[in-house]
Amino acid sequence: MNQDYIGSALDDLLLEEGILVETNTIAIKRVLAWQIEQIMKEKGLSKTQMARSMHTSRAAFERLLNPENTSVTLKTMDRAAQAIGKRLKIDLVDSEFVST
Repeated sequence: MNQDYIGSALDDLLLEEGILVETNTIAIKRVLAWQIEQIMKEKGLSKTQMARSMHTSRAAFERLLNPENTSVTLKTMDRAAQAIGKRLKIDLVDSEFVST
């Protein structure tokens, strides 16, 4: 076990390894996909129904649910939110790990 990281924050380690931004992006996408899937289950919506209500293809909707695909557009995310009766909200927060 590497003693350098005992007691340090995970963000510090990820920043040092150069993967903090990528890791955060994937985490955000996974949470979004999970939330959409949970609400779909609650409402009894299929993937086909979601794609149809979003005016997109099922393949495009599958990309939205794929946690590894972080290139989904804001427009697609907003359409998904509307399809499940929600509103997309995005915030900017202060970060001590921002490189300029």
